[in-house]
Amino acid sequence: MGMMQEFREFAVKGNVIDLAVGVIIGGAFGKIVDSVVKDLIMPVVGMVFGKLDFSNLFVVLGDIPAGVPRTLTALQEAGVPVFAYGNFITVAVNFTILAFIIFIMIKQINRLKRQAPAAPPEPVATPEEVLLLREIRDQLRR
Repeated sequence: MGMMQEFREFAVKGNVIDLAVGVIIGGAFGKIVDSVVKDLIMPVVGMVFGKLDFSNLFVVLGDIPAGVPRTLTALQEAGVPVFAYGNFITVAVNFTILAFIIFIMIKQINRLKRQAPAAPPEPVATPEEVLLLREIRDQLRR
């Protein structure tokens, strides 16, 4: 029972729940960035470089069976080994954009944390010896 109790305490801590929420949001955000790269950025980059479609940049590493079209998806479905460097370029651009966005977000969070005003320090309690000495001083003045 001790191990289950420890696990339950660990699982309901705020940090674990925050991490779970972050992973879920990160997964959804990753899909958005993937769509931005695939559907918006890579077509523009391909147009600039001569109407290239990066998803169809590959090198065939084996024999192509008869009747199989020379497209990446058709070759992969036929089990032909393919060096798909176009997909790698797309994923690398996707990662770079995602890393940059996360960098900007963390930079802004850190900036907001630094701007939070520091709480004023609590006054230090006067030691009892000093209080007694002050009482003696005040009595001597009278």
